[in-house]
Order: sequence, then structure tokens, then C-alpha cells
Amino acid sequence: MSNLPVAIVGAGPIGLITALGLHHYGVPAVVFEEDRRLSMDTKAGTILTRTLEVLSRYGVVDDVLSKSLRIDEIGELDRATNERTLSVRTGELTEDTRFPFVINIPQHELEPILQAALDERCQGALHLEHRLRSVIRHDDHVELHLETPDGDRVVRAAYLLACDGGRSTVREQLGIQVEGKTLAERYMLVDLAVDLDGANPRDYPYLAYFGDAAEWMILVRQPHCWRFLFPLPDGRPAPDHDELKKKALRFIGDVDDISVIGTNIYAVHHRVARQWRRGRVFLMGDAAHLITPMWALGLNTGVLDASNLPWRLAWVLRGWATEQVLDGYELEQAPLATLGSGEMAEAARAYMGRRAHSVEAMTEGDWGNAFTRALLGVRLDVEEAGNWSMVRSGDRPAPVLVGDRAPDLPMYGPDGTVHLHDLVADSFVALYFTDSRRRPVLPEDSPGLRHYVVSRWDAPLDSGVRERALFDPADRVRRRFALEMDSAVLLRPDAHVAAIVPVDGEAGPHVLDIHRRIVGGPDCEGAA
Repeated sequence: MSNLPVAIVGAGPIGLITALGLHHYGVPAVVFEEDRRLSMDTKAGTILTRTLEVLSRYGVVDDVLSKSLRIDEIGELDRATNERTLSVRTGELTEDTRFPFVINIPQHELEPILQAALDERCQGALHLEHRLRSVIRHDDHVELHLETPDGDRVVRAAYLLACDGGRSTVREQLGIQVEGKTLAERYMLVDLAVDLDGANPRDYPYLAYFGDAAEWMILVRQPHCWRFLFPLPDGRPAPDHDELKKKALRFIGDVDDISVIGTNIYAVHHRVARQWRRGRVFLMGDAAHLITPMWALGLNTGVLDASNLPWRLAWVLRGWATEQVLDGYELEQAPLATLGSGEMAEAARAYMGRRAHSVEAMTEGDWGNAFTRALLGVRLDVEEAGNWSMVRSGDRPAPVLVGDRAPDLPMYGPDGTVHLHDLVADSFVALYFTDSRRRPVLPEDSPGLRHYVVSRWDAPLDSGVRERALFDPADRVRRRFALEMDSAVLLRPDAHVAAIVPVDGEAGPHVLDIHRRIVGGPDCEGAA
């Protein structure tokens, strides 16, 4: 492994989560932030289920949950009638995830939790008041020139990850253009101190979208306040506090006391960088894609980047893969941001303003709606065939296909219960769904790739595969995948399905060949 760290510019949530991800995979990282402290602005406040799974993989989800409000209903209401229209029940996802809910936590409360975790695990990794002045790219490293209170500083790094936001200094210095548009209207966030629980009880979901052609609004119950978000038409000055209170009361009715405790106005974008990688430099989060923050698609789309890239860098730096594996980051993530989250957010915005009668991503199927809104319905184009998706439909869980995020169900191994996502958290894993009593022959494990037999028949103690067997009572996992018996599934470290193949005789050689193609050739197998 290279002795140089991976450098991250920008200590927002994407930068901090990415740093925690690199640490999870054993890769040293340094984070540079130009400000004196983390942002205290009123910003994003809803974390979706898929993000919770990423935080779980990186070992910080419990800390985040302890400071959050959990939500099992995303309310869609018609403002004129106050009736629910397309409400989403996340409890439909119990056969898919350990987190069948979303959470509300303001970004300025999330970031200190992430910072504390990083400080505890990687003391000295975060450097505040370090402003990037320039980047010099070399074949085998990058060189960062930074301005600090103690003078200029030069840092060498194996790779540079630009998490420095929509006005990315790194992107500008690389000369990478962005495409898309910035809307004329802006959005205004308002945090209000008001008791809608006891003194003025309301029965609103903790996350409620009030659609209306004349005046739509989003209501968010944060841990310590209520948050309202609404559009501010082009040229309209920011309302004063009295106007904001009156506007809120038009939605929630009279209350005994209400006060404004914070506001923020920001531009609304749908802009994506033309290129996400230049040699050893990668764009992530808002530096790569600015998404209209409807349906919580801004921050949470960025976390998909922080799920996809760290394991790839770790595999290269460990010698388990060639640089070919890094190409998949942009190939997989760019369509999700451009054609997935971006267009979905635009459609949701049109629906909120009643300029559209429906949103294509929302159907009559409760499971599909929950999967689309909370788990982002993500199917990555792992085979580079244009087969990706952010939308699911139907009342029942759909079969798992190549590229899908695998369901996070429990199985029982030699050391007790193990969930599927924990099993793959630091390795590729091949699962062979076959009869463990017949003593199947599994390939030898190698660095970055493990093999297990999965069966409703607990492996006999003298079978020779007991230590590499997973008990699947009633074929629960196999049925959720909708697999025939004698099938093999290759899972990536980010819990996405890399391949599904039949077990015809020996499936091991076929699985090994697919794995070689992903990581970059035969020289990588078994590398130290």
C-alpha cells in the first residue's frame, strides 16, 4: 500500500463520511477545510435509509441515530384539502433493511457527530483553516499547496477527493465544466420554535410535503424545532420574521407561541460536472453534481458517491485491484445524479407546485414507493450496459437483479447471526445457494474475496464446509433474491450485486473469472 494518505478537500458531510469510509477500509486520509469550524448554517435535514446503511458500514450510525428523530411515514398532502395523497410507509422495507425508516437531523448537528468519530479514530486527520491554493498532479501522486494561519504548506497524497461543494476550487483548477441550469426561484429554510406536540397538537407526519399550485411547503420535524421549506420567487425579497410566522400559520393554524430561530436562502440547481475524474483527482458530492434538494436527494445522492469510491481506492492501494476498478465510479454514479436524482427532483418540484398531476417515480405500489424514496431504488450499471435505475414499483419486494443493492437480511454462521451487509462490509463475497449436505467444493478465500455456501440445511459438523456455511432458515434470503436452487451471487463491498450465475457443477471458476474482470485481471487474485 502507498505510504501517502488520500487527501480530501472539504469537511462537509460527504468529505467526513468519505474519510470514515477510507478509515473503515484501512486507508489513511487527511481532510482539509478552509473555514475555522464546521458550518452552522441551516441546511439539509433528512437522512434516507440508504445513507443509514452506509453510515452503518462505516461504524457511525448508532451515534447519528441517538441524536435524530426516526420516521416511518413520508407524508404527501394536498394543501387545499389537507388530505394525504402519496404518503410513503417505510415499514414496507422490513424484508430489505435493518433501517425501515428515515431520520431527521440538521446538517449542522450531523457534522459534529461525524467529526467526533473521525477525531476518535484518526486523530489529527482533520485540518481546519487550510485553504487550497493549487493542485499539482503527478503520475504517482498529487501535491496540494495550502494556505494556513501558520503559513503555506505542501502536502503529498496518493489521491485527491474534491468534496468542496458547488463552487469547488478543485473542479475550477482542473478546468472541468458543469452542465445544467440554476433556477430563477430560490428556496428558503426557516427553523421555528413552536409546540405542535402538546400545547398545539397536530397530527402531521414528521416529514410532510404540502403540495399546492399557489403556495407549497415542506414541513420537517427536527429534533429541536420545526423546519419549513418553501420557494421564494425570482426577485422576491426575503420575508422578515413576522412575515415568516404568518406564512407558517397559514399552514399549521393558530398556535399559542411561535418564533423564528434560524433562516437560510439558497439557489436551486440541476448542474452536473462533465467529468468526475482527472487522473488521481476525483469529484464527489456537490463538486460533481448539484441536485435540487427535493425528496432529500441532494445530500443523500452525495452519500452514494461516498459509498462507491472508498472501497475502490482501498482495493487499488492494497494491491487487490488495478486502477481499472476506479473507472467504475463515474460510470456508475454519473447517470444516477444526472438522469436519476436530478430528473426525479425536478419532477417532484413540478408535482409540489401542481404543474404535474403525478410523479413517474411514484406508483400505486406501497413497497415500490418506499424503496424508491427511502432506499433510492438504486440499481447500478455494473455491467456497463445502460441498465441502471432509481425507481422501484409494485406492492411486493421485486426480485434482486445484477447491479441491485442486496437486501440486508440475517443468516446464521459459525459465530452466530450475521447480516448480509456486515458480511460484505470489507470484502467481495460469493454466496453459493446449494445443498450444504452434499459437501460442495468452494474456492479458497483470497484477500478481498470470501466464499460461503448458503443453505436451509445447516452444514453438518463433519462436512468440511461448516466454517464457511451460512444457515438460511426457510430459504428466506434465497427467496428474497428470487433465486433457483444451485445459484451463485457475487456481492461487492458496497453490497451491490456484481453477478448472478448458475451453479452447474463447479461455479467457483466462473465467479473467480467475473471477480478478475472487475478488479482488473489475473495478477490481482490473491495479491497481498
